[in-house]
Amino acid sequence: MTMTSPSGSSGRYVSRLTSGTLAVIMAGGRGERLKQLTTSRAKPATPFGGKFRIIDFVLSNCVNSGIRQICVLTQYKSQSLIEHVQRGWGYLRGEFGEFVDVIPAQQQIGPHWYRGTADAVYQNLDYIRTHRPKHVLVLAGDHIYTMDYGPMIAHHVEKHAELTIGVVEVDRGLAREYGVLSVTEANRVVAFAEKPAEPQPIPGRPNLALASMGIYVFSAELLEELLTADANQGESSHDFGKDVIPAALHQRQVFAYAFQDVRTRAQAYWRDVGTLDAYYEANLELVHVHPELNIYDDEWPIWTYQLQRPPAKFILDEDGRRGMAVNSMVAGGCIISGALVRQSLLCSDVRVEERSLVDASVVLTRVSVGRDSVVRRAILDEDCVIPDGTRIGVDRAEDERRFEVTDKGVVLVTPDMLRAIG
Repeated sequence: MTMTSPSGSSGRYVSRLTSGTLAVIMAGGRGERLKQLTTSRAKPATPFGGKFRIIDFVLSNCVNSGIRQICVLTQYKSQSLIEHVQRGWGYLRGEFGEFVDVIPAQQQIGPHWYRGTADAVYQNLDYIRTHRPKHVLVLAGDHIYTMDYGPMIAHHVEKHAELTIGVVEVDRGLAREYGVLSVTEANRVVAFAEKPAEPQPIPGRPNLALASMGIYVFSAELLEELLTADANQGESSHDFGKDVIPAALHQRQVFAYAFQDVRTRAQAYWRDVGTLDAYYEANLELVHVHPELNIYDDEWPIWTYQLQRPPAKFILDEDGRRGMAVNSMVAGGCIISGALVRQSLLCSDVRVEERSLVDASVVLTRVSVGRDSVVRRAILDEDCVIPDGTRIGVDRAEDERRFEVTDKGVVLVTPDMLRAIG
């Protein structure tokens, strides 16, 4: 599949398009495949990369793209997400028409909460009309990627599209978890199946399928028309992928936009961190020498809210009691006291006591690892207190008795699990 840049697209042309676009971020998902990691938080609020939350990536993409009118639709266990957005994204200037509004489910239409992704937007059509956008950019709030939305919106306009869907190429075996598209040579979408049992392969590339990124560009008028029609369908599940997009294909101009590197046309970085294994792997990719996701890019910063913490500290320098981290990322406020951290990612305020080893692990905020402990291939949730002498990731049978263990052997540990074993 090939994709060319919008012909004659100047920076000013693209900036006019983005400034007239309202972004609607879907952030109400339960994240059930993340198991106990989302017991008390929505998936978009889950920490990622040492100092960020998952939702920071899509919010940063909007702001960096010149889209400064953003609403975040929440529903499931949203308090930590609401607090994070309010604290970290309140710098936009309302007097200039800039905002990030957090909109909880409010039973706006009828006595029900959001019944699906399409219904969530439908229940907020009055809000969208108030801002009179020319285009509405609907985004999933739970993926990790960096993307300039401007060229996609420009492509939408120049194709005279009524709906444009952002797409990536994925392994066909994984495509069962996504919406899968079939397109013509001109990238017109001719078929869309949500989570099909047998994903349609890309012609000539039998091991790959074309998957939706959960990014949609609509004209504001068409969005209202499609959602109103869907709301009146009693048998609908009121979901974009299952209902709205398939219904639009036969009557509307629906196009795909490939998410590729502008210069090389290579597949750009995009991760759905919807499972514990995917979440673990995406975090630990960041400690590689040259990770695909460059969070050090000054030209495309990832904005967030974080507490002001002191620098990380590594103390003691004796054989067997040397505080050090190798091939790792360690956030502020951490103290590594006579312990070894290797091939791991530590969020802020983590304490690792002497003669302990943390290896190939993702450690979230305010975790304490006691003395003489071993933690291997694990995710330690916020506020875990690991007792002295604990072994995690050493004996799978023992781990399965106490904690959550994935198919790939990654061990999830939460405070509730630790309390349960006394």
